Amino acid sequence: MRCFNVRLITFAVMTAAIKSAAAQAAIPLVDIKSVDPTILVELRYAGRHNLTGHPLYPPGTLALSRPEVASCLAVAQAFLRRYQYRLKIWDAYRPSSVQVKLWQASHNNDYVADPETGAGSLHSWGVAVDATLIDTWNRPVSMPTDFDDFTPAAMWHYVGADPAIRSHLHLLQRTMRDAGFYGLRTEWWHFTIADWQKYLPPERAKRAAQVFGTHWQGKL
Repeated sequence: MRCFNVRLITFAVMTAAIKSAAAQAAIPLVDIKSVDPTILVELRYAGRHNLTGHPLYPPGTLALSRPEVASCLAVAQAFLRRYQYRLKIWDAYRPSSVQVKLWQASHNNDYVADPETGAGSLHSWGVAVDATLIDTWNRPVSMPTDFDDFTPAAMWHYVGADPAIRSHLHLLQRTMRDAGFYGLRTEWWHFTIADWQKYLPPERAKRAAQVFGTHWQGKL
Protein backbone atom coordinates (compact mmCIF):
# COMPACT_ATOMS: atom_id res chain seq x y z
CA MET A 1 0.00 0.00 0.00
CA ARG A 2 1.22 3.51 -0.75
CA CYS A 3 0.98 6.47 1.58
CA PHE A 4 -0.45 9.69 0.21
CA ASN A 5 1.22 13.09 0.28
CA VAL A 6 -0.33 15.38 2.87
CA ARG A 7 -0.06 19.05 3.73
CA LEU A 8 2.05 19.95 6.73
CA ILE A 9 0.54 21.86 9.64
CA THR A 10 3.08 23.77 11.77
CA PHE A 11 2.86 24.57 15.45
CA ALA A 12 2.29 28.24 14.60
CA VAL A 13 -1.23 27.52 13.39
CA MET A 14 -2.20 25.01 16.04
CA THR A 15 -4.20 25.69 19.19
CA ALA A 16 -2.70 26.56 22.54
CA ALA A 17 -2.83 22.87 23.37
CA ILE A 18 -0.33 22.22 20.61
CA LYS A 19 2.01 25.14 21.29
CA SER A 20 3.41 23.39 24.34
CA ALA A 21 5.05 20.96 21.94
CA ALA A 22 7.18 23.59 20.25
CA ALA A 23 10.19 22.71 22.35
CA GLN A 24 10.23 19.22 20.82
CA ALA A 25 12.70 20.22 18.09
CA ALA A 26 10.04 21.73 15.77
CA ILE A 27 8.64 18.38 14.69
CA PRO A 28 6.43 18.72 11.59
CA LEU A 29 2.99 17.46 12.54
CA VAL A 30 -0.44 17.17 10.94
CA ASP A 31 -3.91 16.79 12.36
CA ILE A 32 -4.77 13.17 11.54
CA LYS A 33 -8.41 14.07 10.87
CA SER A 34 -7.34 16.68 8.33
CA VAL A 35 -5.80 13.85 6.32
CA ASP A 36 -8.74 11.47 6.76
CA PRO A 37 -11.85 12.88 8.47
CA THR A 38 -13.38 9.39 8.74
CA ILE A 39 -10.84 8.31 11.36
CA LEU A 40 -12.41 8.58 14.82
CA VAL A 41 -10.36 10.26 17.55
CA GLU A 42 -10.85 9.64 21.27
CA LEU A 43 -7.74 10.86 23.04
CA ARG A 44 -7.75 9.00 26.33
CA TYR A 45 -5.28 11.40 27.93
CA ALA A 46 -7.67 14.27 27.25
CA GLY A 47 -10.11 12.78 29.78
CA ARG A 48 -10.08 10.85 33.04
CA HIS A 49 -10.26 7.38 31.49
CA ASN A 50 -6.52 6.65 31.67
CA LEU A 51 -3.97 5.31 34.11
CA THR A 52 -3.60 8.65 35.94
CA GLY A 53 -7.34 9.16 36.46
CA HIS A 54 -7.29 12.79 35.29
CA PRO A 55 -6.83 14.72 32.01
CA LEU A 56 -3.28 15.23 30.79
CA TYR A 57 -4.17 17.13 27.60
CA PRO A 58 -6.05 20.44 27.56
CA PRO A 59 -9.50 20.70 25.95
CA GLY A 60 -9.41 20.83 22.18
CA THR A 61 -6.21 18.85 21.79
CA LEU A 62 -5.91 17.37 18.30
CA ALA A 63 -4.56 13.96 17.36
CA LEU A 64 -1.28 14.86 15.67
CA SER A 65 1.40 12.81 13.98
CA ARG A 66 4.13 13.19 11.43
CA PRO A 67 2.62 13.52 7.96
CA GLU A 68 3.99 10.16 6.88
CA VAL A 69 2.25 8.48 9.81
CA ALA A 70 -1.06 10.19 9.03
CA SER A 71 -0.77 9.14 5.39
CA CYS A 72 -0.28 5.52 6.36
CA LEU A 73 -3.23 5.70 8.75
CA ALA A 74 -5.36 6.86 5.82
CA VAL A 75 -4.21 3.82 3.88
CA ALA A 76 -5.19 1.56 6.78
CA GLN A 77 -8.56 3.27 7.09
CA ALA A 78 -9.33 2.80 3.40
CA PHE A 79 -8.61 -0.91 3.71
CA LEU A 80 -10.71 -1.33 6.86
CA ARG A 81 -13.71 0.45 5.36
CA ARG A 82 -13.92 -2.30 2.74
CA TYR A 83 -14.73 -4.66 5.62
CA GLN A 84 -17.13 -2.28 7.43
CA TYR A 85 -14.61 -1.31 10.10
CA ARG A 86 -12.74 1.89 10.96
CA LEU A 87 -9.86 3.10 13.07
CA LYS A 88 -10.20 4.87 16.40
CA ILE A 89 -7.13 6.72 17.68
CA TRP A 90 -6.55 6.64 21.43
CA ASP A 91 -3.27 8.57 21.34
CA ALA A 92 -0.85 10.01 18.80
CA TYR A 93 1.79 12.71 19.31
CA ARG A 94 2.47 13.08 23.02
CA PRO A 95 4.45 16.05 24.38
CA SER A 96 7.43 15.14 26.51
CA SER A 97 5.84 16.97 29.44
CA VAL A 98 2.95 14.50 29.37
CA GLN A 99 5.33 11.56 29.11
CA VAL A 100 6.98 12.77 32.31
CA LYS A 101 3.61 12.72 34.08
CA LEU A 102 2.87 9.20 32.84
CA TRP A 103 6.26 8.04 34.07
CA GLN A 104 5.66 9.63 37.46
CA ALA A 105 2.28 7.88 37.68
CA SER A 106 3.55 4.43 36.74
CA HIS A 107 7.34 4.08 37.15
CA ASN A 108 6.88 0.84 35.20
CA ASN A 109 9.61 0.59 32.61
CA ASP A 110 8.01 -2.53 31.14
CA TYR A 111 5.24 -0.37 29.66
CA VAL A 112 5.96 3.34 30.06
CA ALA A 113 9.14 4.75 28.53
CA ASP A 114 11.34 6.65 30.94
CA PRO A 115 11.58 10.15 29.37
CA GLU A 116 15.19 10.41 30.53
CA THR A 117 16.30 7.17 28.85
CA GLY A 118 17.13 6.72 25.19
CA ALA A 119 14.75 8.81 23.10
CA GLY A 120 11.89 8.71 25.59
CA SER A 121 8.57 7.70 24.09
CA LEU A 122 8.32 7.38 20.32
CA HIS A 123 4.94 9.08 20.69
CA SER A 124 6.90 12.23 21.54
CA TRP A 125 8.57 12.10 18.13
CA GLY A 126 5.29 11.83 16.25
CA VAL A 127 6.03 8.35 14.90
CA ALA A 128 3.68 6.22 17.03
CA VAL A 129 -0.07 5.93 17.55
CA ASP A 130 -2.38 3.93 19.78
CA ALA A 131 -5.32 2.58 17.80
CA THR A 132 -8.23 0.18 17.96
CA LEU A 133 -11.15 -0.88 15.76
CA ILE A 134 -14.73 0.32 15.65
CA ASP A 135 -17.53 -0.75 13.35
CA THR A 136 -19.07 1.38 10.64
CA TRP A 137 -21.58 2.81 13.16
CA ASN A 138 -18.76 3.98 15.47
CA ARG A 139 -19.42 1.22 17.97
CA PRO A 140 -16.49 -0.47 19.73
CA VAL A 141 -15.79 -4.07 18.83
CA SER A 142 -14.45 -6.75 21.12
CA MET A 143 -10.67 -6.57 21.59
CA PRO A 144 -8.32 -8.28 24.08
CA THR A 145 -8.34 -5.44 26.65
CA ASP A 146 -9.07 -1.77 27.14
CA PHE A 147 -6.41 0.90 26.58
CA ASP A 148 -3.48 1.04 29.04
CA ASP A 149 -4.21 -2.41 30.42
CA PHE A 150 -0.72 -3.30 31.62
CA THR A 151 -1.35 -7.00 32.06
CA PRO A 152 -0.40 -10.11 30.07
CA ALA A 153 -3.84 -9.98 28.46
CA ALA A 154 -2.69 -6.95 26.44
CA MET A 155 0.15 -8.82 24.75
CA TRP A 156 0.39 -8.67 20.95
CA HIS A 157 -0.15 -12.42 20.65
CA TYR A 158 -3.67 -13.12 21.83
CA VAL A 159 -3.93 -16.37 23.79
CA GLY A 160 -7.62 -16.18 24.69
CA ALA A 161 -10.37 -18.37 23.33
CA ASP A 162 -12.82 -15.76 21.96
CA PRO A 163 -12.93 -16.11 18.15
CA ALA A 164 -14.40 -12.61 17.66
CA ILE A 165 -11.55 -10.98 19.60
CA ARG A 166 -9.01 -13.04 17.68
CA SER A 167 -10.56 -12.04 14.36
CA HIS A 168 -10.74 -8.32 15.20
CA LEU A 169 -7.16 -8.24 16.50
CA HIS A 170 -5.83 -10.10 13.49
CA LEU A 171 -7.60 -7.68 11.16
CA LEU A 172 -6.14 -4.66 12.96
CA GLN A 173 -2.65 -6.14 13.03
CA ARG A 174 -2.68 -7.19 9.38
CA THR A 175 -4.06 -3.84 8.28
CA MET A 176 -1.52 -1.80 10.19
CA ARG A 177 1.34 -4.02 9.06
CA ASP A 178 0.39 -3.65 5.41
CA ALA A 179 0.01 0.12 5.85
CA GLY A 180 3.60 0.43 7.08
CA PHE A 181 3.56 -0.02 10.86
CA TYR A 182 5.25 -2.26 13.40
CA GLY A 183 3.40 -3.60 16.40
CA LEU A 184 4.50 -3.79 20.03
CA ARG A 185 4.97 -7.02 21.96
CA THR A 186 3.36 -5.80 25.19
CA GLU A 187 0.52 -3.60 23.86
CA TRP A 188 -1.78 -4.73 21.06
CA TRP A 189 -2.99 -1.12 20.47
CA HIS A 190 0.45 0.46 19.91
CA PHE A 191 1.85 0.96 16.40
CA THR A 192 5.06 2.65 15.21
CA ILE A 193 5.86 3.59 11.64
CA ALA A 194 8.30 1.02 10.29
CA ASP A 195 11.11 3.45 9.43
CA TRP A 196 10.85 5.42 12.69
CA GLN A 197 14.61 5.67 13.19
CA LYS A 198 15.06 8.09 10.30
CA TYR A 199 12.84 10.67 12.01
CA LEU A 200 15.03 10.94 15.12
CA PRO A 201 18.42 12.63 15.43
CA PRO A 202 21.05 9.92 14.78
CA GLU A 203 22.32 9.77 18.36
CA ARG A 204 18.78 9.62 19.76
CA ALA A 205 17.83 6.91 17.26
CA LYS A 206 20.87 4.87 18.27
CA ARG A 207 20.07 5.15 21.98
CA ALA A 208 16.40 4.39 21.34
CA ALA A 209 17.28 1.25 19.37
CA GLN A 210 19.40 0.07 22.30
CA VAL A 211 16.50 0.59 24.71
CA PHE A 212 13.66 -0.61 22.47
CA GLY A 213 15.50 -3.49 20.85
CA THR A 214 13.53 -4.99 17.99
CA HIS A 215 10.27 -3.58 16.74
CA TRP A 216 8.44 -6.04 19.01
CA GLN A 217 10.08 -4.73 22.16
CA GLY A 218 9.34 -1.03 22.48
CA LYS A 219 7.70 0.91 25.27
CA LEU A 220 4.54 2.98 25.53
